Amino acid sequence: MSLSRGRLVLASTLLAVSCLAARAEDPRAWATKHEGELVELYQHFHAHPELSFEEVETAARVAKELRALDIEVTEKVGRLGVVGILKNGAGPTVMIRTDLDALPVTEQTGLAYASKVKVKSDAGESGVMHACGHDIHITNLIGTARWLAAHKDQWRGTVMFLGQPAEERVGGAKVMLEDGLFTRFPKPDYAIALHCASNLATGKVGVTPGYALANTDSVDITMVGRGGHGAYPHTTIDPIVMAAQLVLDLQTIVSREIKPLEPCVITVGSIHGGTKHNIIGNECKLQLTVRSYTDEVREQMKAAIVRKAKAVAAGAGAPEPKVAFIDGTPAMFNDEKLAARLHAVFVKELGAANVETPEKELGGEDFSMYGRAGVPILMFRLGTVEPQRLARLTQLGQEPPSLHSPLYYPDAEQSLITGVQTTVAATLELLKK
Repeated sequence: MSLSRGRLVLASTLLAVSCLAARAEDPRAWATKHEGELVELYQHFHAHPELSFEEVETAARVAKELRALDIEVTEKVGRLGVVGILKNGAGPTVMIRTDLDALPVTEQTGLAYASKVKVKSDAGESGVMHACGHDIHITNLIGTARWLAAHKDQWRGTVMFLGQPAEERVGGAKVMLEDGLFTRFPKPDYAIALHCASNLATGKVGVTPGYALANTDSVDITMVGRGGHGAYPHTTIDPIVMAAQLVLDLQTIVSREIKPLEPCVITVGSIHGGTKHNIIGNECKLQLTVRSYTDEVREQMKAAIVRKAKAVAAGAGAPEPKVAFIDGTPAMFNDEKLAARLHAVFVKELGAANVETPEKELGGEDFSMYGRAGVPILMFRLGTVEPQRLARLTQLGQEPPSLHSPLYYPDAEQSLITGVQTTVAATLELLKK
């Protein structure tokens, strides 16, 4: 055998061994091996949060990470959205979505890499924090992309990696769809995402088929009165009294107008009126959050809110109130066939004891918009708190800090390992060779 031919044989052998090693390196083993890199990336995102529709640096970093994997990247889709397309032959298209934004919450975790970012608004100064786990979501997307790009022999089709802005304001999905997400790019056959759970142990996931999260609507109501001196109320129309009556009347919508078997909530979260002890103002403003599941109940509640507000004003002889519905998103319905299919995958990966079926909740998520656009979707929950920490909290009689709490933080190492493992496994199931 000639020297050159011997070198060729050796190179071919080494290549074959390398390919076999790549195939043998399952997603969990890969994530464990690269845990340090993933945690470092997570800590970067955690320490540099950005609010909704301000995710300039976050989006740029996601785009950079995807481009490093030879993924075709388009930025500024729907203002600050990122779309990465990884093609690997003929087959279905799977969209994997992460949200990019953080919350106006001042962090109190005491972590070494805690956010020190501050913002100023009309309400004053506030910290900015990834209090909903989006930093885990982003890192999970990048980790999943790294695995899929390095193991293209194990799947066929197209993966769309989606970095979506403004989930917390439930506007990001809408603007990305309006900017041609499913016309400029391949429309997915499936869309998946995970979401951190603050009350679920690391190593576990949760899959809820059907309705999992609610319709959400924010409502601004202004009761319009006629101001004057507090000592002479008979010369005025008091908007604060009208607002107080309306707060009580609104509660009868759920308790007396909606079928008791239909879960729904109307909460008045803010009420502001007046400037001084002895002055009756001209206006009083209320802010509501309204939750439901079905479209029918959602519309029934909206109509009832307008009717109740007008009735209170009419009873006081006041001008018609101003009612505005803003920042709404439809209920998130996990495709039942997709949920069953991926539930089986997760059981195979983690064991039946580590795959739960959580109850549906009245929280909201604009991931639902992709389902409304005709794509079967599944958002599953990722356990993020180590069992020992949960056990200690139980021993102390305390609940774990919820999402959106300034005290919430995930145990990143195990969260990311399980996140990458399950997201890759779900993608491989949907893109079988």
